[in-house]
Order: sequence, then structure tokens, then C-alpha cells
Amino acid sequence: MNDLKSANEPWYSGITRYEWLVLIIASAGWVFDIYEGQIFNLTRNDMLSDILGQELGSADVKKYGDWFLGVFLLGGTFGGLLFGSLADKYGRKPIMIITILMYSVFSGLTYFATDLWHVTALRFFVAMGVGGEWAVAAALVAEVFPKKARAHASSIFHASSVIGTWLAAIAAYLVNTNWQYAYLIGVLPALLIVWVRVAVKEPERWKEAKAAADKGDAKKGSFRELLTVAPWRGRAIGALLMAAVGLGTFWAVTIAGQDLARERLIADGVDPETASQKAKIAYGIIQTIGGGLGLVLFGPISARLGRKMTFIVFHVVALIVTPIVCFVPTSYTMLLVLLPIFGFFTLGMHAGYAVYFPELFPNRLRATGMSWGFNGGRLLAVPVLLLAGQMKAAMELPIAVTILSAFFLVGVVVVLFLPETKGKELPE
Repeated sequence: MNDLKSANEPWYSGITRYEWLVLIIASAGWVFDIYEGQIFNLTRNDMLSDILGQELGSADVKKYGDWFLGVFLLGGTFGGLLFGSLADKYGRKPIMIITILMYSVFSGLTYFATDLWHVTALRFFVAMGVGGEWAVAAALVAEVFPKKARAHASSIFHASSVIGTWLAAIAAYLVNTNWQYAYLIGVLPALLIVWVRVAVKEPERWKEAKAAADKGDAKKGSFRELLTVAPWRGRAIGALLMAAVGLGTFWAVTIAGQDLARERLIADGVDPETASQKAKIAYGIIQTIGGGLGLVLFGPISARLGRKMTFIVFHVVALIVTPIVCFVPTSYTMLLVLLPIFGFFTLGMHAGYAVYFPELFPNRLRATGMSWGFNGGRLLAVPVLLLAGQMKAAMELPIAVTILSAFFLVGVVVVLFLPETKGKELPE
């Protein structure tokens, strides 16, 4: 009777004040994670035009824009793997503090960048902090919330990224061509460190894993165990490939919404500078509204359909909707109607990584496995990013984006080989 009553209660029933607090703090860190990544996407043309002394649409501006996105993905991979392992060894709280401090400080220093090597180094170190913080925060949320609320809370956590994108879009719009100030704003999340230091406690699950490791029963944060011992090995490979699909298509397909909007406006007779500004809002606000809904709803949908089926639905519909967005709109207004749907499926699947990846690995390997999957996926996404740059330069944008959307099929195949975790406790 009690089990039936519990099943009929809303997912948030019985959630404690501290559990909500952890979700808020983790989400705040993730908001600024996304801000640090998106602000470059939105200001890179102005930044590189200034540094290179060239026009906004020059070949070098485009080339180095793609180069620095690759640097960011590489830094995120390195930082994620490093800090994920350290979080399993030394705790979620201290590593969260280090990663937030890292991306805040190096973002602020970008204000002073005047050369390409400055941008290279700073984007790499910002990405290290960003990559590390996600795994720690996502693991913390999954370990603190009870089974019935885990998928919903993890989706809310990842969906908070939308706020980061909106903040970046608003900041980029307000500073206009004065891109330096947008990076100076990136220092603000350093204030989160005080809150983390005071409010966050180490999860009981991590304490149990630490106690077992201290007794010599198992090692914490071991890449050797993760990559050589079944079933963790297969799950680690699957998570890596899934994240590579999601992150590769994000940089190759999802962010193309901004370029599609700009091209549509220019085709309608809008001058390039105005078109560029309006395209930032089309992508950063309008498309991201749909993406945010997809992120929030992935958890509830996966709680009903299961993790695997939800991933399959999002990937298949993303494959279908991409060519529609590329070829159907005959006006800017029509494109604005379709962009939220495009964002819902192409971005919404990313919440699944925060929902699903913690459920694949035991306590002692959770942050390590999540970092391996999500941030290792960044590294595998780099060739997709480079391929996307070459294809977009060699052919019309709608054709290139449609071809690149075929990567969504890879995600469908990969998820078929992974276990269903709906309704199960986290692995011990």
C-alpha cells in the first residue's frame, strides 16, 4: 500500500530543503559553465576580427573561430577527465570549488587578450574548468536525490544551461562589438565558491565509497578499472560514443540555427551587421526556448518511456526536423516558428547525459565515468567540428547541415547496446 501511494505521489514529494539547495547550487555552476562556452560562440566574429584586423566574414575569422572551438573541446576533455577522477578520489565539494574558480578567473583574463595565442591558452583553461564542473555537479545531484526524483532533478540541472545561453546572448547583444566586457562578466561565478564552501556536504554515497577504498576493497577514480573491467568498460565506451554524437551534432548542427537565421535575413535584404545581431537573438533566445523545454522534459519522458527509448525518439526526430528547418522556411518569421522545435530535439537530448550517465557507474567511479563519457565525447567531437567547418565552406549551409545531421543515427545505434536503468538504484 505504501509503495502504491509513493508511486502516485508527484516526484518532488518529500524532497528536503537541502536536496533543493544542492540542485540550485549545481545548476548555478552549470549556468555559468554554459555562459563561458556560449559567449565565445556569440562574440568570436567580433573578437577575431579585432585581433586579426580583418573583416567579420573573412576566411581567417571563420577558420580561427572553428580552431578555437576545437581548443575548447580539447580543454574540456582534459579538464573533465582530470577533475572527474579527482572528484571520486577527494570528494565532490573541493573539486567543484576548484573548477568554478578556474573557469571564472580565465574567463575574466580574456578581457586582456590581444593575440591569438592568448585566446588559445585562455579558452583551453576555461574549458578545463567547465568540463570538470559538469561531471562533479551532475554526480552530486544524482547522488543526493532519491530514485523517484533523480531523472527529473537531473533534467532540471542540465536544463539550467538554457539560462546560461540566454545570459550569453543578452551579454553579447548589449556589449555589441565591445566583446571584452562579455568575458569580464564571466568572473561573477567565482562568488559561487563561498556558497559551495558553506552549504554543500559530501554525499553519503561518496563517503561509503571512500570508506570501502580506505579498507582496500576498491580504488576510487580508477581509469584502469573503468576501461578494463566489465560491465563498466562497455558502459564507458557507450557513454563516450553517445556524448560524441550529441556534442558533435551540437557544434555542427544545433548552433547552425544562428547561421541559418543570418543567411535568411540577408536573403530578405537585411544588412549583414543587423542580420548578425538579430541572428544572435534567434539562436540564443528563440531556438533556446525550445531547447530548454526539451532539456526539462527529457527527465519526465524518460521516467515514463525509459532512458533508451527516450534517447531514440529524440535522435530520430532530430534527424527528421533538421532538413525541414534547413529547406522549408521561406521567411524569417517561418524560421523563427521552426527553430524552437529544432532546439527541442537537437539540444534536449543532452539532458539525458545528466540523467543516464550517473546510473551507469558505481559510486567509486561515477564522476570518473561521467567525465570519461561526456568530456571524452568532446574530444571525439573535434573531427566532426572540423569536418563541419570544411563542409560549410565547400557547399551551401542547408545542404551541409542536413548531411551532418546523419550523425544522429549513430546515437540510435549506440544506445541499443546499453542497459536500461529506469527505476533502478544507482550502482554501488
